[in-house]
Amino acid sequence: MSTASQNPPEASISAEHLVRRFGQFTAVNDVSFRVEKGEIFGFLGPNGSGKTTVIKMLTGLLPLSEGSAWVEGLDVRTNSEDVRLRIGYMSQNFSLYPDLTVMENLQFYGRVYGLDPARLKRRIEETIQLNGLGPYTDRLSARLSGGWKQRLALGCAMLHEPKLLFLDEPTAGIDPVARRQLWDLLFELSAHGITFFVTTHYMDEAERCSHVAYIYYGKLIADGTPNSLRELPDVQPDGTYRVEITTPEVTRALRFTRTLPGIRSATIFGQSIHALIDQHLELDDLRAQLSKNGIAVAEIRPLAPSLEDVFVELTYKHQALLEAARV
Repeated sequence: MSTASQNPPEASISAEHLVRRFGQFTAVNDVSFRVEKGEIFGFLGPNGSGKTTVIKMLTGLLPLSEGSAWVEGLDVRTNSEDVRLRIGYMSQNFSLYPDLTVMENLQFYGRVYGLDPARLKRRIEETIQLNGLGPYTDRLSARLSGGWKQRLALGCAMLHEPKLLFLDEPTAGIDPVARRQLWDLLFELSAHGITFFVTTHYMDEAERCSHVAYIYYGKLIADGTPNSLRELPDVQPDGTYRVEITTPEVTRALRFTRTLPGIRSATIFGQSIHALIDQHLELDDLRAQLSKNGIAVAEIRPLAPSLEDVFVELTYKHQALLEAARV
């Protein structure tokens, strides 16, 4: 267990060797990372990997089994109540009151945060303007669309002017336009100096983050900027390169591609296949082998790895390690 007593300077969050056990089950295993002030920090991983558990540990809702964490300069172990006063938290599920209007929800949560009447009035006006809630102040929250519910939830979470907001899958279940609009709002708030810790399943959202960490069944297996993660040796080892194969027969093409010598990995992305191949395998030879087996190929081209490629490769590697450990 860490015995450090001071938060590293300037960090909004500093987590060191976090462990959380539930009986014999270890949900979070030796997780360390740092979130700088003003960052949009993306926290990714499959369902059940420990994302929400980490948030609950950092916000003082779950005690740490081992390790240390500081949030906005406060030790989570000894100052959990003060931590919660300095942060905002938006859960996965819409947690506001459906039988209250937008205005009534804002007033209720402002009072929960202990805002005096003058400050509450000012903060509600500012939040309504910033989050675009003006046309909906008298509407019951139950009658809002998914995107506007999330804007209202975000507004309630930031009424007390926290410098750090935890958003647990804030765009789950809302349409692509509403997702884009919510992210535009996050960028605007980030420009005002607010730090965001965001969990998400969407790779396009991960690409928008200034820093990304990837947790896989309790273990942190990647941590860095999107560009630095694309350059990891596990993602594109020496002597290999990545290609995109566009074909109308992706399922059949994938099955065949995976059998070819020189193919390290291959995965479907929409109407194409992303493959990691040995450098000696020429694109013309690959096209010829596919065509010879009756697979129509529209295009094969070199491809820079996306964050989705990164996480697919890291997941494959760690799945293999877990399976080997069970043998």
